Amino acid sequence: MSGKTGPRARVSDVAAAAGVSATTVSHALSGARAVNAETRERILAVARELGYVPDRVASGLRRRRTGVVGLIGDDLAATPFAGRIIEGARRAGLERDVLLMVAESGGDAEAERDLVARFLAQRVDGILIARMYHQRVEQPDVPEGVPVVLVDAAPQPGWEVDAVVPDEAQIAALACERLTREGHRDIAYVGTTDESRAARGRLIGVRSALGDSGIALADGRLDLCTSDAAGGREAGGRLLDQPVPPTAVICFNDQIAMGVMQAAARRGIPVPEGLSVVGIDDLHPVADALDPGLTTIALPHDEMGRWGMTRLLDRIDGTAPPIGDGIHLLRGWLVERQSVAVPPSRRPSELGALSAPARPAPPARE
Repeated sequence: MSGKTGPRARVSDVAAAAGVSATTVSHALSGARAVNAETRERILAVARELGYVPDRVASGLRRRRTGVVGLIGDDLAATPFAGRIIEGARRAGLERDVLLMVAESGGDAEAERDLVARFLAQRVDGILIARMYHQRVEQPDVPEGVPVVLVDAAPQPGWEVDAVVPDEAQIAALACERLTREGHRDIAYVGTTDESRAARGRLIGVRSALGDSGIALADGRLDLCTSDAAGGREAGGRLLDQPVPPTAVICFNDQIAMGVMQAAARRGIPVPEGLSVVGIDDLHPVADALDPGLTTIALPHDEMGRWGMTRLLDRIDGTAPPIGDGIHLLRGWLVERQSVAVPPSRRPSELGALSAPARPAPPARE
């Protein structure tokens, strides 16, 4: 801002000072059409110098848009990585001069319907519906002219809508590849009892990736539990109390992995020397705080938010491709810490060479 007082600068003032037409100024400021990069930078510099502020109300009336998009999340306050989804969407919106409004339903279907109606009353240009884990979503009551995009969620059958989700099979395969690359062959998987697309996709991914390496996921190497550390402790205890425990465990999420590591510690089994553990999520309050730090697979939360906003704005502008099946997959990536090592030999002479204490008898109850 120049700090000057007086009448508000107009597009014509910016055009005159920049030596271009008013139409070119409008295109450069709105991004509606391509403008030479050097010319656009000159226009933006002049606009800043003159203190030009776009009249959003007038612009919205001309384009029949408000420049506002709504995002409804189911559990934003209690989910650590929710901020990554919001930030990805917010930044993508700012790049196209769009404001993001955020609301939380608390996972209540009636509250979500009410929020949709409130956003529509505010005349938002489109709505993002986000879930904090990959699941199916019912079609909301939205007029045909208001685009909707799902983030970390898939539509119920019959609803054609743009959606972006993690590539669950690829994410699970990364965890398997990390362990098999280290030489592990006796690998267990601790999944969740939650009935979600994430749960099914990751289990399918583990079975497929291990199968590609010539490893079968035997019944004794598959355990299901609640999606928290308590569930991980119970499932980890069942696996580690077997006569021949696995040398490595892949976990549905980082909280379960924390519980498995705690179960190993209770039995005097060192991680990673006696047991390698890999999580999924890269949940920083957990993965970074554990000792040793948890090797895990990061989910593309920021990228999903950005993709969702970009696709929504393209749909609003009429430039998005046909929906088709609508579901776009985004890959995860390995975050290396210290919970994976070469598997120990099961021969008693070599087990004794470990620096860890001998395993105590398993407790009667976990």
